[in-house]
Amino acid sequence: MSQSTKIKLLIVDDHAIVRKGLATIINRDPEMTVIAQAEDGQQAIDAFREYQPDVTLMDLRMPKMGGVEAIMAICAEFQQARIAVLTTYDGDEDIYRGLQAGAQGYLLKDSKLGELLNAIRAIHNGQKYIPPEVGAKLLQRMSNPELSERELEVLRLMAQGMGNQEIGTALIIGESTVKSHVNRILSKLGVSDRTQAVITAVKRGIVSL
Repeated sequence: MSQSTKIKLLIVDDHAIVRKGLATIINRDPEMTVIAQAEDGQQAIDAFREYQPDVTLMDLRMPKMGGVEAIMAICAEFQQARIAVLTTYDGDEDIYRGLQAGAQGYLLKDSKLGELLNAIRAIHNGQKYIPPEVGAKLLQRMSNPELSERELEVLRLMAQGMGNQEIGTALIIGESTVKSHVNRILSKLGVSDRTQAVITAVKRGIVSL
């Protein structure tokens, strides 16, 4: 197969060893070739503009600019962009945000080699690729009540260990208002205390510590 007919890939990950490992695996497939690599979201956008890959494998959490922001920027500029999230994070919020940003697939880094290559081919052919376990978490996310922007702000400060009074000061709102936000957060997350709320939010990818 000639170089021009191979599926051309961009790999975006902040760990050099991951990028090199993926490139080695993918380049062994006679139908694929890695044409560029990037280590953060901004580099990903620049590399996409320069190389116009057929398929991009995008990590989610990276320095400077994360994967969700990069996917949104690339898809806004290149409507035909085909991007698969490839990450260690399987929280339902991560999955939801990645796909909502414009990714056509969502794979975990512990996926088997065959699944990764099949996903690349499917996405290159214009199909979506969402493994069953990822799809189940996405459905769970769709059925969960959405946190408001203010509730997310309160939750992030809770995750930093702040009490109601400190949160009120930080957000310039009254302590009683903070308490009502906290109660709504506990209700929406289906938990009974602040510690469980933070643990659940981190597991689901709503906040990161």
